[in-house]
Amino acid sequence: MPAQFETFRTIIESHTQIVLTTHVNPDGDGLGTEVALAAYLQKLGKQATILNCSATPENYLFLTQLYPILHFDPSRHTPLIEQAEVIIVLDTNHLDRLDTMKPALAASKAVKICIDHHLEPGEFAALYIIDEASTATGEIIYRLLSYLTGRSIDRETAIGLYTAIMTDTGSFRFPKTDPETHKIIAQLIQMGADPSAIYDHVYERGSINRLHLLGLALSNMKTAHEGKIAYIVLTREMFEQTITTEVDADAFAPYTLTIGGVQIGLLFSEMNGIVKVSFRSKGDIWINELAKEFGGNGHKNAAGARISSGSLNDIISQVLEHAGSYIL
Repeated sequence: MPAQFETFRTIIESHTQIVLTTHVNPDGDGLGTEVALAAYLQKLGKQATILNCSATPENYLFLTQLYPILHFDPSRHTPLIEQAEVIIVLDTNHLDRLDTMKPALAASKAVKICIDHHLEPGEFAALYIIDEASTATGEIIYRLLSYLTGRSIDRETAIGLYTAIMTDTGSFRFPKTDPETHKIIAQLIQMGADPSAIYDHVYERGSINRLHLLGLALSNMKTAHEGKIAYIVLTREMFEQTITTEVDADAFAPYTLTIGGVQIGLLFSEMNGIVKVSFRSKGDIWINELAKEFGGNGHKNAAGARISSGSLNDIISQVLEHAGSYIL
């Protein structure tokens, strides 16, 4: 994407105050790309601020040692958005996914840049750098920074990008992972990313409460449509019983696809006034199309939606009914 990369260079060269942000309940891809890009911008002499609508999950706090990540407080941080000359939105392409920050960002006169790998972007940015074929936004940022720096990427940036790609590929096992992905990862390791240390931070420092929640999730997993759909239901009571939150369940959905014969996996997480549904699929099932039926979206094999109308049981029934038409 040389043309978009050159436009990005031009915008950055002519501005100083830059705000970077990502979607609500940020994951490794959003946070890792923020840190990687902010570190690069800082070295250019820019005043780069990472500002997110959600707090950084505990297992990603190690990234804040590489670059500060602020949790949005309207009374304190709205001026940062108002003063920004450039706003870079990473790993999402719809302002709705910025939750409490959406009004301030929508009203901002800053030049907006969207860098993402999801389908069907909304219209809000002056520049879109989007590659739906990339396994992660981290891959796009790697190519962007390699283009701008001649592959001169420092250790902090390498750690951020490795975290982004590792987490969004399911540790390099999701369908889009290809030889090019592994070539990028090899470069990041050479540049200072430590695979063992990063994996340990992200996946091996969870709480015992999270494991208790996982136990409840797995013990209550059910199947439907003659075993071709598996689903997990996490109620508010389960979260309260284990003293956990939806963030603790972020990596539970893939377990539904570990059962032989299952084509579609669903995770229902009940929260106050809303049910979060995580959709997963195998092969040539475009699960994002099912998510769109419930106001969500995502990738071909991984998507999500937040449903605010109807009881938990009604939502489960409706999703399962609609999911049946996607079975191959």
